[in-house]
Amino acid sequence: MAEYRMRRPGHSPNLCQVDLKIVTVAQQPGLAALLDDFDGAWPEFMSWDPMASLYYAVATELYPEFVLLALDPDDPGRALARAYSVPLSWTEERLPPGGWDRIVQRATINRLAGTKTNIVSALEICVRPQARGHGLSARLLAAMRENAARLGYDTLVAPVRPSGKHTVPDEPMEQYAFRTREDGLPVDLWLRTHIRAGGQIESVAPRSMTIPGTLREWRRWTGLPFDRTGPVHVPGALVPVWCDVEHNHAVYVEPNVWVRHKL
Repeated sequence: MAEYRMRRPGHSPNLCQVDLKIVTVAQQPGLAALLDDFDGAWPEFMSWDPMASLYYAVATELYPEFVLLALDPDDPGRALARAYSVPLSWTEERLPPGGWDRIVQRATINRLAGTKTNIVSALEICVRPQARGHGLSARLLAAMRENAARLGYDTLVAPVRPSGKHTVPDEPMEQYAFRTREDGLPVDLWLRTHIRAGGQIESVAPRSMTIPGTLREWRRWTGLPFDRTGPVHVPGALVPVWCDVEHNHAVYVEPNVWVRHKL
C-alpha cells in the first residue's frame, strides 16, 4: 500500500499546510502502539462489547494490512485517527442483522477454519476529539476503500454508527437512517459521508452491538444511578439502555446501518 498524502484547504495549519500521511500497520509495525492512545474518543460503555476482544486482541498481529493510522504532521509519533477493518467470507444475499458483532464473529470463525475471504468490513474509524471537524473521517474512509481494493477485494461493507443518532435516542433507526435532506442525501453527517464516498445504504442492523452488564458496571461506565427498571438515556448511546433492577442487569442493544461500497 502506498502512503496516502492528502490536503484539505481552509482548516487548521496542522492539516492544511502539511501533507497528512496514512499508513497501514503492515507498512510500519512499530507504530502499532499508537492505536492505544485514543482515550476518551468513545463513551466508556462502548469498550465493553464482549465480542470486541475477538478482533482487537489480534488485529495488529493477524490483520495488520487492514489497520490504518493517520499520523500527526507535527508529531509523527502520534496518530490523529485510526481505522480498523477485517476480511471475511460472506455469501448470503443480505448483510446480517447482527451487524458489528456478527462480522467479528464470522471473521474469527473464517480465520480459524482457514476459509477464503471475499469481502472486507469496516469496524471502526476514530478521530481524536481535538482533530475532528477537518474531514479526517472521510479521508480514512477513502483510504480504507483504496486499501481493500489494493488487497484484491471488490466490496467493502460497513455497519455504520450514525454520528447524529445519539441526539434522538428514542427515534427508531429504521426511520432515522432514511431521513434525507432536500438534495436527497442523508440528514446524518456520517451516513452522508459514506454515500458521497460511493456507498449505498442497504439495511438496518437492529442488534449490531450488544453490551450487557450488572447495574454496578453500568454505574461505573456512565456515572448514572441505574436505580429504576426501564429505559435509561445514556450520553453517547444511540438508543436507551434497558435497566432491570430486580435482576441486577442492564443491556444496551445498538442498531447500526449497513452501507455497501462497490470498489
